[in-house]
Amino acid sequence: MSYDALLWLSFGGPEGPADVRPFLENVTRGRGVPPERLDEVEEHYQHFGGVSPINALNRAAIEAVRAELTRRELDLPVYFGNRNWHPLAEDTVGQMASDGIQRALVFATSAYGGYSACRQYDEDIVRARAACGPAAPELVKLRQFFDHPLFITAFADAVRAAMATLSEPSTARVVFTAHSVPVSADAAAGPAESGGHRYSAQVAEAARLVATELGVADYDVVWQSRSGPAHIPWLEPDIVDHLDTLHDKGVAAVVVCPIGFVSDHLEVIWDLDSEAKDRAGELGIEFARAATPGTDQRFAELVVELVAEHVSDVPARALSAFPSAGCTVNGEPCATDCCVQPRR
Repeated sequence: MSYDALLWLSFGGPEGPADVRPFLENVTRGRGVPPERLDEVEEHYQHFGGVSPINALNRAAIEAVRAELTRRELDLPVYFGNRNWHPLAEDTVGQMASDGIQRALVFATSAYGGYSACRQYDEDIVRARAACGPAAPELVKLRQFFDHPLFITAFADAVRAAMATLSEPSTARVVFTAHSVPVSADAAAGPAESGGHRYSAQVAEAARLVATELGVADYDVVWQSRSGPAHIPWLEPDIVDHLDTLHDKGVAAVVVCPIGFVSDHLEVIWDLDSEAKDRAGELGIEFARAATPGTDQRFAELVVELVAEHVSDVPARALSAFPSAGCTVNGEPCATDCCVQPRR
């Protein structure tokens, strides 16, 4: 089947101080996040001049993907659109229609299932096509890739590089982190054993695969970046709280691997490089953080391999036994009973 473009679909981030509050309001609209939490997160952004690294990181990754497409002789222009900030997906899809694009693949910058990580991107596609109207191109979203060999080996090498910076690498505890979500949202994906769509199960599987690649038998999977009301249960433990637990157990060094993220955007550099690192310092724990794979050449190769599954009939590669999921057409979910938005 033929395609004439690739849409890179991401979360978005502010690119100046005046953007921060409107961006955060876009992100949290309808979620019941208290204003004081927005004040707190806004302050985090202002530590970096009101600029999130995410858009620049996306643009750099897109350039690497364009080069890889060229190398593999795949003639697909790459467009960039976001859910929450400019360039907005609605504007980008409108531009694609104006350029005569009729059928495009969509790469969503999340490796996992779950509502926020997968199905919300389907909703972005529906919204963007509706804004465009009858001329909207057909949009086919690429599958989830948390268990792709290139994703796993890039993270494993990043952990090795981080571990090498420690004074006693062999004693370091490996701790995997991912963005926390409400427990109800995780459960809405259905039983992990019956479908493999559950976010927490996929994160745990990705961590297991990286640990296996490293030859590490004992490790931890924890969470970060909680943003919801205090009375709603979220996935735990939090990384900072977990550092206290490790200290009580006599752990002297940690390597933190942000397995849930594809790039070093603000939630990585604030929650890990600032809050977690500072807490580790207070506890006397030596701290190293593994890089995310977005700037690794293997990530561009991964994206193009996902594209090639559709345009060149390249066999899909995966290291887990979980069923392939996440590939959708025009925002129609791949299964009606997975990754649904929980009641608030």
